[in-house]
Amino acid sequence: MIRYLFLTICILLAGCSRNEKTLKVAATAVPQAEMLNHVKGDLAEEGIDLKIIVVEDYQIPNRALADKEIDANFFQHIPFLLAQVEAFHYPIKTLAKIHIEPMGVYSEKVKKLSDLKEGAVIAIPNDPSNESRALALLNQHRLIETDIPNHLHATVLNIRKNPKKLKIEEIDAAMLPRTLKDVDAAVIPTNFALQAGLSPLKDALVIEDSTSPYVNVIAVREGDSERASLQKLRKAMTSEKMRTFILEKYQGAIVPAF
Repeated sequence: MIRYLFLTICILLAGCSRNEKTLKVAATAVPQAEMLNHVKGDLAEEGIDLKIIVVEDYQIPNRALADKEIDANFFQHIPFLLAQVEAFHYPIKTLAKIHIEPMGVYSEKVKKLSDLKEGAVIAIPNDPSNESRALALLNQHRLIETDIPNHLHATVLNIRKNPKKLKIEEIDAAMLPRTLKDVDAAVIPTNFALQAGLSPLKDALVIEDSTSPYVNVIAVREGDSERASLQKLRKAMTSEKMRTFILEKYQGAIVPAF
C-alpha cells in the first residue's frame, strides 16, 4: 500500500498529460530504469521528456497503466503480462521485446545444488508466473518434479516428487535477496539479484539458459501502440546502441531479445 501511494504521488507531481512530448514509464530499478536512462537523452533530442517512475511492487505498474496514470511500463516478462491480463482484464499489450533476464538459484550456505541436504529450505517468488518459472528451474536440475509438462502454470501444489523433502517458501520477489541468510537457497529474478549486488554469472549456482520463454517487454495500453512518442521509445530501446549497452554493461547476465 505504501509503495502504491508513493507511485500515485509521483504520478500526480509529474502531471497526467497524454501529449506526445512527455512519456511516463514505470520500471523496476535494475536493469529496466538503467536501460531507460541510457536513451533518455536520445529521446530528449526527439522532443520527448521521458519520466521514469521506479517501482518495486509487481502489482502496481499494470494497474497504473490500465488506469492511464502512466504511458507504458517496463518491468515484466511475457508470461507475467499474460497472467495479469487474464486475471484482471487489463487492456494492455506488448510494445516491444527487449531482453531476457536468466533467473538463478543463489545460496550463502552451499556451493552447488548437490550439496543441499534433506529438508533444506528454498525460497521462491510468490507471484504466479515467477513461482512457476522458479519451479521449472528446480525441476530442470532434478531437485523436484512437477506434474505440469510446460511448467508455465505450476505451483507448489504441482510438485509430485521431492526426493530431498525440500521446504519451499513463497516470498515476495523483491525480498528474496534478503532471505539468503535465513534459507539454504533462493531462486531470485535477475533484476532483484542485480539490485542486491549479486552477479548471475558469478554468484548463481545455476541460471536459466537462452531457451527461456521469459522475455522482458515494454507494455502499453491497447490502441496506443502507434502513438508517435511510444514508437520513438520502441525504436530507441531496440537500437544497436541499446544492444551494445546491454552486452557491455551486464556481461551476459542479461541478453538482448531483439
